[in-house]
Amino acid sequence: MDDLKGKVAFVTGGASGIGLAMAEAFAEEGMKVVLADIEAEALKKAEGDLLASGAEVIGVQCDVSDHGSVSAAAERAIEAFGKVHILCNNAGVAPAGPLDETTPEDWKWCLGVNLMGVVHGIQILVPRIKEHGEGGHVVNTASIAGLMALPTVGIYAATKYAVVGISETLRGELLPDGIGVSVLCPSFVKTRLHEGHRNRPSELSVGPEEPNEFMAQMLAVATEPKVIAERVIRGVKRGDLYILPHADAKAGFEARANEILAAFDLD
Repeated sequence: MDDLKGKVAFVTGGASGIGLAMAEAFAEEGMKVVLADIEAEALKKAEGDLLASGAEVIGVQCDVSDHGSVSAAAERAIEAFGKVHILCNNAGVAPAGPLDETTPEDWKWCLGVNLMGVVHGIQILVPRIKEHGEGGHVVNTASIAGLMALPTVGIYAATKYAVVGISETLRGELLPDGIGVSVLCPSFVKTRLHEGHRNRPSELSVGPEEPNEFMAQMLAVATEPKVIAERVIRGVKRGDLYILPHADAKAGFEARANEILAAFDLD
């Protein structure tokens, strides 16, 4: 998609962090933007700021773990702008801790947002993109933790590995329809990911939760979301399958890949 002007982008987790940065970048390209987010106040502010900048945008409150909520948000998008061309399945949470100390509620929460949120977006909006026949693009936000697993983020890694696999599969399926697919795998980005519990449903909570201090320290000095958004724009225009904005993570992935390759040669 070389020319994004006039097209429509639908971004989940669009009221803050990487999602908001992508929305701002799309708006700068002349796109119309649908911000879908579970946080009402943050959504209102993000929508207002973008409108003030001259962007064509609507904010829609949406729980990506709920199929009906995503479906309703998609209907709002179509009512407002008629079509959707770019779908960004970006919303995510990151519970942390050793796997043997995790709870069923931890898994249900993270799987619902990180995995089923992507699934719901694909099921509901990809058919809409196919319908208008103008082509489009799907950007699924995974993580570098979807390419190499790290201690204490096992649930998160499980969902992000799944998002990578889904994206690789989806690319082949959508190629005949002229719809591109990218999977975004960033490392640490300056977001509020460490405070994801603020939106955790009460029925999936297991008591008071504190922000992950280690993650908070890493995110505080991490890459600005705007940098990631710029890579996304480039990736969409070039049709890149993998968007890997952190070159310093390459060595870790190479070590994993080499270990896998070596295992093929073992007797």
